[in-house]
Amino acid sequence: MPLGTLDSAPPPFFRQGPSALSKLIFFGVLSLLLMVADSRFHMLQPLRAGLATALYPLQWTVLRPFVWLDGGARYFQSLQASQADAAAAQYQLGLQSQRAQQVEQLTLENARLRQLLELRARVNAPALAAQVLYDAADPFSHKVMIDKGALSAVQAGSPVLDEWGVLGQVTRVYPLVSEVTLLTNRQQVIPVLNTRSGVRALAFGNGTALELRFLGAHVDVQLGDVLTTSGIDGVYPPGLQVARVSLVDRQTDASFARIRCTPVAHLNGTLHVLVLRTPAVQLPQNILAPPIGPGQGKGARP
Repeated sequence: MPLGTLDSAPPPFFRQGPSALSKLIFFGVLSLLLMVADSRFHMLQPLRAGLATALYPLQWTVLRPFVWLDGGARYFQSLQASQADAAAAQYQLGLQSQRAQQVEQLTLENARLRQLLELRARVNAPALAAQVLYDAADPFSHKVMIDKGALSAVQAGSPVLDEWGVLGQVTRVYPLVSEVTLLTNRQQVIPVLNTRSGVRALAFGNGTALELRFLGAHVDVQLGDVLTTSGIDGVYPPGLQVARVSLVDRQTDASFARIRCTPVAHLNGTLHVLVLRTPAVQLPQNILAPPIGPGQGKGARP
């Protein structure tokens, strides 16, 4: 048989289904549609919640050896280290006692001033204790997971604190666990108040610390100034410590000063945290607008 009569194409048995390029285009378009649908309409949120609930026992089991190892290391600490910790705790207790006495006096003076000015007291939100389970898989996201979720009445947007100050904010809630975004995340912004000068500003996360942006070059901010929550956003209650000013760079050719702050909370070593349950009630009641009654609308005359 001549070689020219042989057919070089594969037999029909091996030519079944679409080509590899068609499959690539189909699955590529399908993945883009799923990402857009999840980003815009949160269609995959129930699936993520179900997977998080199903994987929680496995996560708990995997973390047990590390918890036991950490407990064993703490149990076998030397006597000298324990005595040093006790001495430091005693010293810290003395400082806290002194501050508590000052706080009682300031609280009494504040109550008298509020009575004098006829101001209402602010509403304190209830808090929920939680434990940090582990950090997020992406080390650059600056997020941690805590062991309380929707079943414990945790809400998205709730502030999270440790024993030193503001740690971050709840950004995603699952039935049994929640995701907390730390202050150093680049998408986090928190309104702060300089306790020394009274300057209000916005603190932005830059990945490693906090920055005070859009402040003039001659703003009254100095090294070591303590920044607390101002409370004007209605999320964070006022007076919580946030950061301490660590860098102030004023350049003559720049309109804004470069101010960098170090968070006071232990972002990388906190084990127990406090979650405020109802961030919406942090606004003072006396600044809420009264309801508009008949005859008080726009254009009404007294």
